[in-house]
Amino acid sequence: MALLPLVLLLATLTAPARAADLSFKTSDGVRLHIIEGGPPRAQTIVFVPGWAMPAWIFQAQIAAFSQTYHVVALDPRGQGDSDIPSEGYNQLRRGQDIGDLIAALGSRPVLLVAWSLGVLDSLAYIQQAGDSRLAGLVMIDNSIGEDPPPQPSPLPLRRGPKLEREVQMRRFVQGMFRSAPGEAYLARLTDTALRTPPDAAARLANYSMPRSFWRDAVYSVRKPVLYVVRPRFAGQAANLAARHLTAETALFSEAGHALFVDEPARFDTLLQGFIHRRVWP
Repeated sequence: MALLPLVLLLATLTAPARAADLSFKTSDGVRLHIIEGGPPRAQTIVFVPGWAMPAWIFQAQIAAFSQTYHVVALDPRGQGDSDIPSEGYNQLRRGQDIGDLIAALGSRPVLLVAWSLGVLDSLAYIQQAGDSRLAGLVMIDNSIGEDPPPQPSPLPLRRGPKLEREVQMRRFVQGMFRSAPGEAYLARLTDTALRTPPDAAARLANYSMPRSFWRDAVYSVRKPVLYVVRPRFAGQAANLAARHLTAETALFSEAGHALFVDEPARFDTLLQGFIHRRVWP
């Protein structure tokens, strides 16, 4: 099936659409895959996944929110079904990739929902482009440069035989969930994550910016902000709520890192309430 240019698709479709696989080209010529669904003329929600993760990890949210909103989930470069270029595995280029996607979606502001490493990529976008194209920002379970700094979280990045890397990645994927999502799901997710080459994965896990880079980006946002965390980042959430003029926070105490998969009903209700109250009342 040939992939239609994203802008052409948005200009010609007027009815609600089932989720479709599409792609667009970044400003440095890399093809990035997206999952797109919902009424194309509706308000747009953009989902950005974490380290080595695919867009389809948001499948519950794509299904739920595409009933009302235009939903776009991104496979970042080197992840999912996107191209695997040799370069660009740093926060500035990945931030530009998000900017290229938002530009391709038209002129209206979008709600940006980012998880894990996607939070840092989104904050890098904001550092470079500001928040004028955002209707709101949702950050899920990563440090944002606030106090207190978190303890490092190990990632399966050691070099070694292919089998060893597969074992490490499977353990990493399993560790993201409090409730086991099933063997078939875990196997598919692990296979997809292994598509990210080891060198690219290592670079993505070692962004070199100081913590103030991310904190300054968060506090530059004047649009509605929602910070959803587990207890590991509860201190940062408390400080953000006290210091940021437009921020709300929520704590998921009984979920794993992929909290929107572990508790999709609670997460979707939280996000829908935030949208109705703050983003598009």
